[in-house]
Amino acid sequence: MEPWLSGLVGLFFAASLYMMLSKKIIRILLGVAMLGNGVNLLLFTAGRITRDVPPIMPLDAYAPPEGAANALPQALILTAIVISFSFLAFLLVLAFRAFQDLGTDDTDAMRVAEPLADPGPPRGY
Repeated sequence: MEPWLSGLVGLFFAASLYMMLSKKIIRILLGVAMLGNGVNLLLFTAGRITRDVPPIMPLDAYAPPEGAANALPQALILTAIVISFSFLAFLLVLAFRAFQDLGTDDTDAMRVAEPLADPGPPRGY
């Protein structure tokens, strides 16, 4: 099961990189969301996926039983889901405000700080 999920993580990373290299803000934000989901799936896969032994320790044990799934990646994923959702909501509001002010979602047309007519810094001395 883990090799298939590792391949899916690679597909998530490749698709998110492709989306983030776009010129449209919405595609970039979807790429960021896909990257977060890929990282969450990577953490979930790293924690071993098994149904045989639950990650519950007996009272007299110092370590979980052999072959048990690790509960720490699952807790990290729950935290990461909340953080990534709030981050995505903030970025969507920021992109919407930029669209309202500038009238476009193309990153090349959003060059307010560095206009195209600006010659730029000197190239030599």
